[in-house]
Amino acid sequence: MKNLAIGPIGEPLTLPNGTTVPLSPAYAAGNLIFLSGQLAFDADMKIVSGGIVEQTQQCLKNIESLLLELGLCKTDIVKSTVWLVAKEDFQGFNKAYTAFFEDHRPARSCVCSGLLVDGALIEIEVVATVKD
Repeated sequence: MKNLAIGPIGEPLTLPNGTTVPLSPAYAAGNLIFLSGQLAFDADMKIVSGGIVEQTQQCLKNIESLLLELGLCKTDIVKSTVWLVAKEDFQGFNKAYTAFFEDHRPARSCVCSGLLVDGALIEIEVVATVKD
């Protein structure tokens, strides 16, 4: 996969209540793929139960699934941005994040912020590169 045409990838997200969210799951620009922020939604579009570790694992699983659909993998990620609801969750998040990425260390920003989905503790977005 080389330099995709600039534009959205995938169909807009539809929430369980039928509302279509005005965003693309991913967007290609040259050799970069920008994934929209991922929450800890399971297959039924519900936030997974558990705490920050479980939600981080689900966010990363969702990211990996999107990347695989595009023929990419986690080592193609060059940048991540993370929003945590509570700074006290940083240690648990960081443990799950480190286990997922292993020796791969993309650039990362992490901030505390409120999230728009009730029960969500974390949101993660990534930028991946398409290798020639």
